[in-house]
Amino acid sequence: MEKSTFLIIGKHAVVEALKNSRRKVTKIYINEHVHKEINRSNQPKNIFQKTKVIFKSKKELDNLCGRDQINHQGIVGEVLELDNNSLKSDLEFLNKENINFLALENISDPRNLGSIIRSAASFNIDGIIVNERKFPNKSKLLYKAASGAMEHINIYRLSNIKVAFNLLKKKGFWISAFSSHAEKNFTTNNWKGKNILLFGSEGKGLKKNTKEKADFYYKINIKNIESLNVSNSVSIVCHFINEKIS
Repeated sequence: MEKSTFLIIGKHAVVEALKNSRRKVTKIYINEHVHKEINRSNQPKNIFQKTKVIFKSKKELDNLCGRDQINHQGIVGEVLELDNNSLKSDLEFLNKENINFLALENISDPRNLGSIIRSAASFNIDGIIVNERKFPNKSKLLYKAASGAMEHINIYRLSNIKVAFNLLKKKGFWISAFSSHAEKNFTTNNWKGKNILLFGSEGKGLKKNTKEKADFYYKINIKNIESLNVSNSVSIVCHFINEKIS
């Protein structure tokens, strides 16, 4: 099936897409001032040279963003979706002593997902496993919130994330589920080895049959409030683990 194009918005999202050899950028809609600014900051290479550039006014770019009312920062890119990654194939080439994947269930808000992707890419997470039906893979908000990180981490879109659990457990991975109701603080673990870090949304959390797949249950110790936004929780955990094993 032939892929259809979609729009992504914002300087970081579009520039990182242009730098990604695996991403096809078909058109760039851009303000002339921003075009000069991006070219200056990416010398000596002209990152627009292989892509059709169409100059637009701020109002025209606003219209491209439609009802989303996202700050486009003077640039909008028309792109093709990346090929879906194969977890099984990638595992054959991932020769590391310590490997960490995120698994996300019932998280579909594009801002939260974008922030999670940004944190995962920043703190050396090896990949993100998501439910294909829940993942808004062509969302302008997702790409804007991820701020270019979509181009720097492998995302595995599966019809059922528990399929990934079965595969990874056979490869020696341990599943750690995060919940405010868990008893054990996640900082007590040394996080060496192969881990799946399992998170659910604030509202629905993890499904019962998904939680039953977990080997361990952890919480983040916080004061005064019951829980954190899921993207904040993921950021805290990923930063801690990266510091712990690096």
